[in-house]
Amino acid sequence: MGLDELLRQGELASSPCPWPRAVVGVATWNAAIAGLAGADWELLGLWGEADRVHMALLDAPKTVVGIVTLDCPTRRYPSVGLHHPPALRLERTIRDLRGLEPQGLPDPRAWLDHGNWGLRHPLAAKPEPTPIDKTYAFLPVEGAGLHQIPVGPVHAGIIEPGHFRFTANGETVVRLEPRLGYVHKGIEGLIAGANLGKAGKLAARASGDSTVAYGLAFARAVEAALGVEVPLRAHHLRALMAELERLANHLGDFGAICNDASFALMLAHCGVLREKVLRGAGNVFGHRLMRDLILPGGVATDINQDGIQAIRSLVSDIQARFPALVELYDNTASLQDRTVTTGTVKADLARQYAPGGFIGRASGRTFDARKHLAYAPYDKLAFEIPVLEAGDVNARVWIRVREIEQSLGLVTQLLERMPQGELRIDLPMAGEVREGMALVEGFRGDILVWLRLNADNSIAHCHLRDPSWFQWPLLEAAIQDNIVADFPLCNKSFNCSYSGHDL
Repeated sequence: MGLDELLRQGELASSPCPWPRAVVGVATWNAAIAGLAGADWELLGLWGEADRVHMALLDAPKTVVGIVTLDCPTRRYPSVGLHHPPALRLERTIRDLRGLEPQGLPDPRAWLDHGNWGLRHPLAAKPEPTPIDKTYAFLPVEGAGLHQIPVGPVHAGIIEPGHFRFTANGETVVRLEPRLGYVHKGIEGLIAGANLGKAGKLAARASGDSTVAYGLAFARAVEAALGVEVPLRAHHLRALMAELERLANHLGDFGAICNDASFALMLAHCGVLREKVLRGAGNVFGHRLMRDLILPGGVATDINQDGIQAIRSLVSDIQARFPALVELYDNTASLQDRTVTTGTVKADLARQYAPGGFIGRASGRTFDARKHLAYAPYDKLAFEIPVLEAGDVNARVWIRVREIEQSLGLVTQLLERMPQGELRIDLPMAGEVREGMALVEGFRGDILVWLRLNADNSIAHCHLRDPSWFQWPLLEAAIQDNIVADFPLCNKSFNCSYSGHDL
């Protein structure tokens, strides 16, 4: 059965947003789960409201996207994670925030709720006044000679908080179990009821290194709900910002991965290039991270001829300097010794978890929202999606290298084709309840935003899904059977977002 056929078994929402959503019964919900378990489709998102759950699916070969919705009058629904493990933590989160019970959930431990909220199920129709117990039972690991190493949530470097519980046999990692949720900010709760301006700012702060991508995803979801198209110049400026964000992050990661292999020279060189990108963005757009510059309806800033020339010079500078760094990486035996065959994500796990970005593409998954769900202006631009099969740290490095090269080409095209025209349109009032969804390719992978607007354009509900949800579990698999000392290398090659995950 195809995804289209599955959706027709339910009651389709009145208008696509831009993809169809169908309210289905339990039998069809279970059929969707079976499709996921059978690898017919990939899971894009799973989220709840007070009395219903939604599941976004991707039929990758046909590039068909659809959403199935199941009403939960009894506050229970058949667990997706029981048959499709990538859904496990999403269901634990739905349980924490909404109090909806996934029947058969294999792991009923709280995930984001650490017992510090003063209540339970804060986004349920009726939150419970008693918080959960703060104790947390890590999974048992038994065997001769095993010992545990707790790391975090406060780390030596200035990174986000997360706890990692290693079980090791000597130097070899037998199991890694992370605990996240330390930077849960309650963004979904804060967005509910907000106007578009406030909601957009909250969305853009979900993960600081992806503020452009989150701003773009939120804006596109609003525009899908309202059925409007922004000016062509705004599309180009948005993509220009997105590619500059991708360049800055990939350059930083390239250097940081090498630094974790004790090759600090690369971090220094890449740090200079990353700083050039950030300064260039700051000089041209007025903010180094380009935060709050993408708005529903368009963009808040323009680029003049001096700015275009400045970005061209930046691209030329990176194109002149970067190949030598790549050659240095490729010809340094000590680096290759640390990255090749280290932290491998096998292709079958990548197919099951459908991780976005360089993690998926280093393990054979070809999906890139810019190409496969082509949105403006990428549908008119020439670029390639690099894909490798090895799935190790080295492969994730090379995907970043190739994506840097592709982004430089995209920036050049965007500058050459920058159209004249308006930057923003006035948004119409919804006048009724409307829904919208967007998938945008951030540097880390695809970001999903689904929202429902009230008649006055305020936010009734907004769900944001970071790519890290499907990437963190694969880090556990990647480090298994590697030595403890390789964890920083593996972790940096993933560079999952804590804040984007915890939201």
